[in-house]
Amino acid sequence: MKTVAAASEDVFEGVKISGIRTKEELTTALLSIVPGDLTVNDVVFFCVGTDRSTGDSLGPFVGTYLNGLGYGNVIGTIDDPVHAMNMTEKIALLPAGKTVIAIDASLGAAPSVGSLSVYNGSIKPGAGVNKSDLPYVGDYSVSGVVNVCGYQELLVLQNTRLTVVIKMAKDITSALIEVFPLVPTPPTAPASGTLRSAAKEVFA
Repeated sequence: MKTVAAASEDVFEGVKISGIRTKEELTTALLSIVPGDLTVNDVVFFCVGTDRSTGDSLGPFVGTYLNGLGYGNVIGTIDDPVHAMNMTEKIALLPAGKTVIAIDASLGAAPSVGSLSVYNGSIKPGAGVNKSDLPYVGDYSVSGVVNVCGYQELLVLQNTRLTVVIKMAKDITSALIEVFPLVPTPPTAPASGTLRSAAKEVFA
């Protein structure tokens, strides 16, 4: 793996809500942007990043958490990440007609570290590490500022504190399962309330 794919904090297309610090704020922001009639069956979660860089593992952690909660509509996990070297291949896997929710790490100013942003539009992976040839992705997007930009970005990503990334990944996952709760298939699946209650315990 020669490079990673963190986004730049300000490289996006669409309306942006930034400075989000809690899962409750993130849930509110998502609900204000995502159409109310959009359900989990309408979306695909496209979680960008790599397991080879701590800072850039935000997206894969979210994808892994969602998978573990029973979400099958996920592309990008710790075991099977979406990164700069396979981005085009993974984008080709996106089902036609589905709304894409993109999740990615970003670099930004020091006061922004640990904050989240929601976009009514797409983000551009790789811009934060000068990988400018990757396409914009996502109809709606969530980005987390994991560390500072401006100097040796690849090294900065690789030395990002895992505790920061894990907290942000849990907050993003918690918000996503609130906005897009699973719809169980009777009779084998548990009730949606059971799924959501269990999830809340994990991501509390």
